[in-house]
Parts: sequence; structure tokens; C-alpha cells
Amino acid sequence: MAHLVLVRHGQSVWNLQNRFTGWIDVSLSHGGTAEAQRAGERLAQEHFDVAFTSALLRAQDTLYEILKRNRFCEQYVRVHEHERDWYERFTPAPGDAGELKVYVAEALNERYYGDLQGMNKDLARKRFGADQVHRWRRSYDEPPPGGESLAMTAARVIPYYQERIVPQLRAGQRVLVSAHGNSLRALVMHIEALSPQQIVQREIPTGTPLVYEFTADLRLREHRVPAPGA
Repeated sequence: MAHLVLVRHGQSVWNLQNRFTGWIDVSLSHGGTAEAQRAGERLAQEHFDVAFTSALLRAQDTLYEILKRNRFCEQYVRVHEHERDWYERFTPAPGDAGELKVYVAEALNERYYGDLQGMNKDLARKRFGADQVHRWRRSYDEPPPGGESLAMTAARVIPYYQERIVPQLRAGQRVLVSAHGNSLRALVMHIEALSPQQIVQREIPTGTPLVYEFTADLRLREHRVPAPGA
């Protein structure tokens, strides 16, 4: 049975400051690190075969906090997707079977917020109007100036999922993905067969794992949030 766990990174410094972050590579806040650690405690007994994360620090740091607490992950090796011929070229050694491969992919990055990146959200509402900012944030296909809509984000996330993650699931692998609110919205929309109207209302909480179980032919069997200490 295929098994997929999605985790949105813990609170970032700019989340804490109420700023649009997008592709700006900010770190986790102290609270975000604690959220990632709690996610690791929830997933400590999960045996993962492979992991995927974005090219942004906050998603990667969340992943590593999780893996540090996992009883089955003793070591891992990072593979950069755009340069796999370099990063995945090595001579196998006897201990390699115990290494968890972590694929780092820009395709899993957060939605690109364009001209809004770095701007305080309250300031944006004063400058552009609350209704306009709400549409940029919560509509499916209206991008902010110079940025991506959720539809545009899905157009890069879903093909990556189908090309790189689905084959792992078809092989019965247990997959962990650490990414972002909007890149994970795109995945959740695809996996749960939600409409654009449904997904824009869906909140993906920081640091809270979402667990998906699939049948052998990749039909969704169950999805849940693991209980603390599970």
C-alpha cells in the first residue's frame, strides 16, 4: 500500500512578521522550528523510503528537523533535481541501502508572489485595497502583479508530482514531502479531486502532517492527520 505524507514548513520569520514570502529564502522562526520538531515527533515511527522538498530553506529545515527525530532514518543524501547527473553520480557502498534520498526541487517552491514579496500584508491592503489583496491571495487564477496564481503554481507542481513522486507511490514506497502552503494546496487539490473553489478555502496548517494512503492502483483510500505521539 502506497503511503504519502505532506508537511507544510513551520512558521517562517516572515510569516511571523505578516509579510508575503513567496520565493524569498527566509528561515524558520523559533516557533516554526518548534512546530517542525513536533511534526517530527508525530512522524517518529514512520518508515520513509524517499523524501522530497523545495529549493527553499524553510521547507528543507522543516524536513531535517523531522528526519532527526525519525527512528528509521540514520542518514540521508541530498539530490538536487536540476543537477541529478552530478549529485546522484556515486559508486554504491555497502551502507548505501540505509540512506534516505532527499530530492530538492524548485518545482515544489511556494507560489511566487512577484511585486508583493516582502510587503507587509496590512500595508498591501492599504495600498491596493482589501478586496483586491483577498482576490490575489484566495482566488484560483488571479495572480498578483508579476507573480503566480494558484493555477500557475499547480501547473508546475502537479506535473512534477506525476513524473517524480507517483512512480515511487506505484512501487509501494512511503514518501515524505516537505513544502509550502500553496504548492501543497496544488497537490491536495489533485490528490483529493477538489475543485478550484474548494481548494482556495482549504487551509494547510504549518507543521501539521497530512497522511494519505493509496490502494495498489493509486486510488485514495484514506487521509488523516496523525495524533500527537502517534
